[in-house]
Amino acid sequence: MPLKKLKEYLNSNNIKFVTITHSSAFTAQEIAAQAHIPGKVLAKTVLIKINGKMAMAVLPASDKVDFDLLKQAIGNENIRLAYEQEFMDKFPDCEVGAMPPFGNLYGMDVYVAKDLTSDEEIAFNACSHSELVKMSYKDFERLVKPVVLDFSFQSML
Repeated sequence: MPLKKLKEYLNSNNIKFVTITHSSAFTAQEIAAQAHIPGKVLAKTVLIKINGKMAMAVLPASDKVDFDLLKQAIGNENIRLAYEQEFMDKFPDCEVGAMPPFGNLYGMDVYVAKDLTSDEEIAFNACSHSELVKMSYKDFERLVKPVVLDFSFQSML
C-alpha cells in the first residue's frame, strides 16, 4: 500500500490527518470534484527542474504555475517543468503522478504557492490516484519547511 510510508511519517510526528478514498482520478480538478473538496484547498504537486535538480512546486488544484513569476521569485532563469520520464523512478512508493508534496521525504526542495497558505487545511494525493490525505496546513509547513512564493494564477477551466 503506497500510503504506508507517508502515514508512518505523519504518525511519528504526531500529526492529525484523515485519508479520503475516491474513485480513480488523474487530474487535480477531477480529484477535487470526486472528493468533494474545493480546488483551492486541494494541493497539487508539479515537478520542476531548477538548474537540472528536481524540486516540487505545490499549488492549489485550481491554479497553474506561472513560470515567469517562479523564475523571478527564485531568481533563476533555468527552471522548467520536469518530464515524467525524469521523475517516475524518484517515487518508488507512489503511482506515477500521485506523489505527495513532501519533498523532504524524497530529497527535494519544495516551493509552495502563497495562495495555498491561506487555507487552514490542505488535501493532497497520497501516493495513489484514489487516496488523499487532508491535514492542517500549519502542520504541513512545520514538517516540510517549504519556501513560500507567489508563482501561481487561477486557471480558467
